[in-house]
Amino acid sequence: MKKHYSIIVPVYNRPDHIQLLLECLSKQSYTNFEVLIVESGSTIKSDEVVGKFNDALDVKYIFKGNDGQGFSRNRGMKEASGEYFIILDSDILLPENYIENVNNYLSTNFLDAFGGPDKLHPSSTPFQVAANFCMTSFLTTGGTRGKKSAVGKYYPRSFNMGVSREVYEKTGGFNIPFMGEDIEWSHRIIDAGFKTGLIEKAFVNHERKSSIRAFYKQIHFFGRARINISKIVPKSFKLVHSIPILYCIYTLSLIALGVLCTMLLGVAAIPFVVYNLLILISATIKTKDLRIGFYSLVGSNALMWAYFTGMIKEFINLYILKNEQSYKL
Repeated sequence: MKKHYSIIVPVYNRPDHIQLLLECLSKQSYTNFEVLIVESGSTIKSDEVVGKFNDALDVKYIFKGNDGQGFSRNRGMKEASGEYFIILDSDILLPENYIENVNNYLSTNFLDAFGGPDKLHPSSTPFQVAANFCMTSFLTTGGTRGKKSAVGKYYPRSFNMGVSREVYEKTGGFNIPFMGEDIEWSHRIIDAGFKTGLIEKAFVNHERKSSIRAFYKQIHFFGRARINISKIVPKSFKLVHSIPILYCIYTLSLIALGVLCTMLLGVAAIPFVVYNLLILISATIKTKDLRIGFYSLVGSNALMWAYFTGMIKEFINLYILKNEQSYKL
């Protein structure tokens, strides 16, 4: 069955990324779709880039104030005409059969809302390959990203997320502008009785952060968002989200033990050494590159500490300092 889709992409100061994404969309094997680019208060606008594709695509450019990516997506869905809305990040590439794979799946397997995996960007640097390993490995995140049965029911994430028009109309879209806005909406979608699932062939190529500083900053924000969302939706916090807390507390205890009782440090540090060796070996074997193995070792520890410090920061902000969130539900 041939469905009409609306591709919705929020963008902020990324005309170069929009150029590449629109090129991918112009080459899709399935063509019954429209594209809505929603620019949110950018100082480096994408209107001229979008204009180049007016003949190749049914594309609409919307410029609005900078009130967060969640509300930018809402604006796009409000003006969309499709039966399904597909929400994408701006820093991705799509295979030519992406929309065809979505349509083929939905034609035989009904879903109200869905997500797809993200795979490594083809032009990735060695560090970006390592960052991808850190964000997808079972050793670091429990392998939960883009997996069908990761943690309970499937909760679509907004880098590659689709919803039916009915889902949007009945739930109202995103309730918050950022800081875990997709997690909050996914929980409301499931609580409303809608059926969700992963379309494994509907993958996107996602660009990873290109430096340890940018990677740390991104994961730190994810940690803050996890605590923020756990206050709004307490059941969203799962056991796997405690891994960075346990790892960092354990690492701090090793440092303290090294100061207070060096005799016991060797034995106590065995799990730490084994875990980090597993990361080094696993990443090296998977990528066939020892350099990437070492980057992954550094990146995995950065991930743990960034997530941990992000969670601590937001916990103090919300529960100790009693600061209210910067938005209201």
